Amino acid sequence: MRIATWNINSLRARMDRVLAFLERHEVDVLALQETKAKPEQLDLTALQDAGYEVSTHGLNQWNGVALISRVGLSDVQTQLPSVPAYPEDETGVVEARAISGLVGDGLRIWSLYVPNGREVDHPHYAYKLRWLEALRAEGERELTANTASRTVLVGDFNVAPLDEDVWDMGAFEGKTHVTEPERSAFRSIVDAGYADVVRPDHVGPGVYTYWDYQALRFPKKEGMRIDFVLGSPAVQSAVTGSFIDREERKGKGASDHAPVVVDLDF
Repeated sequence: MRIATWNINSLRARMDRVLAFLERHEVDVLALQETKAKPEQLDLTALQDAGYEVSTHGLNQWNGVALISRVGLSDVQTQLPSVPAYPEDETGVVEARAISGLVGDGLRIWSLYVPNGREVDHPHYAYKLRWLEALRAEGERELTANTASRTVLVGDFNVAPLDEDVWDMGAFEGKTHVTEPERSAFRSIVDAGYADVVRPDHVGPGVYTYWDYQALRFPKKEGMRIDFVLGSPAVQSAVTGSFIDREERKGKGASDHAPVVVDLDF
């Protein structure tokens, strides 16, 4: 089974790219982030005609996540348990940042769009850390209930766990994505039993999944590695290959993220 994750940065704007990507790489399950649409705003006909089931979760023109599968899609959940709202007052809402479902032969896949954090002294940064803790707690709960669980946490984590995951640490001094609390939160998910199954085959530095649209970051190779596939032990042992489709960052109308693809054989 071939699974992939991709921050699409508007599904409506890039539906043609998604369809071409699925066909070109024969992807069985695709997790999307930043779909930027309510479910009723999306025309899913072409995906369905291509043999895919689709579940989407979106509340407005921001955030949004989706699962696209041609190997079954059931038991869909549209939120992490105990996930915080933002802002944390009477006006706060639980944003559309997580969706999961069962695909293939009992694989639980989560499509995750972790909050950006904005600035270190911004309330969104504290919200990001609480959100990551909710993710860790759910991952730990799943493996405590069933150590053989086939669970994969995929998506845009908005964290660069290692110095080599950004083109220049000096450019990130005092900024989010590379702070120790964020990295510690990411490590806590790994320590709960979910390993990065792509990094062993694609060691940095210089291996990135995101390049900002501004300042010619992509042609300058000034990127970040912030999109991950974290697998439970049962998933880790099933990995047969992986790649980052850097070609998808090229050309007119590209997302600022590249898809990350993993092959599994249970």
